[in-house]
Amino acid sequence: MDGIINIYKEAGYTSHDVVAKLRGILRERKIGHTGTLDPQATGVLPVCIGKATKLCELLLDKEKAYEAVMLLGVTTDTEDMTGTVTGENEVRVSEEDIRSAAKKFTGKYGQVPPMYSAIKVDGKRLYELARDGKEIERQPREVEIFENEPVSFRFDENGFVKEVTLKIRCSKGTYIRSLLRDMGEFLGCGACMKSLVRTKAGAFGITDAVTLKEVEQARDEGRLADLLLPIDLFLVKYPAVEILPEYEHYLYNGNRLDSFMLKEKVALKDRDGIRVYDTKGTLIGLYLYLEEYGILHPEKMFLP
Repeated sequence: MDGIINIYKEAGYTSHDVVAKLRGILRERKIGHTGTLDPQATGVLPVCIGKATKLCELLLDKEKAYEAVMLLGVTTDTEDMTGTVTGENEVRVSEEDIRSAAKKFTGKYGQVPPMYSAIKVDGKRLYELARDGKEIERQPREVEIFENEPVSFRFDENGFVKEVTLKIRCSKGTYIRSLLRDMGEFLGCGACMKSLVRTKAGAFGITDAVTLKEVEQARDEGRLADLLLPIDLFLVKYPAVEILPEYEHYLYNGNRLDSFMLKEKVALKDRDGIRVYDTKGTLIGLYLYLEEYGILHPEKMFLP
């Protein structure tokens, strides 16, 4: 099996749990996910299978979209509702205040990642240090928030905002928990994440995502091919060419290629990508054109 399945991750599973369960369902060892979701979060988790695992790194770079619920006046050590409460503050925040905070945190900014995260420092993951009761200084990392739109509010008995649902689009590496933490600090009352749904990851949307149970059902009914998205589908921005028969062995060996080895001539600039197929029409590799040397260098190979 080679391709990508758009999984709807349900609450209570880690991303690694999803991969482990799929290995059992599909009886396939080569499986990898394309971006971690917290256990309590739900939504889109594209999973690469077989030769498509070579795409995991490329798909990690894509922008993500979320629907997040921010709870005002409460802070926790994990920055979400699964952690220990570290503070409870009075909330006197209006809708206009929320919109100002959302605007403030739209665009690029330096985000300090949470202690409960998988980032490694000196060989140890931050969440391992946090579980040992240690907190270390973290350097801000630049992230970009493309969209940060409040879409609904819940008010307390005094008419102040208690919860807000936000539509967020952001760059890779953004922690939504930390974004809401920073907005809460800006508002002066603190905040944490109450719930999170990933609605999009690159080209994958939530309306097309399937649960693990649905994958298992498709396997039992012989319909797995219906769920498997081909590798080519996610490389369509790169031009496609076929190798000439006499040079096919160079392609199968993962060698660098010269343009005269290709059936079609394609105008390329330095570092442009190109899909190279064998004479049977099978995608074998994604190559990069290196203008300085006038060659095509193998970037991702999809050999058996």
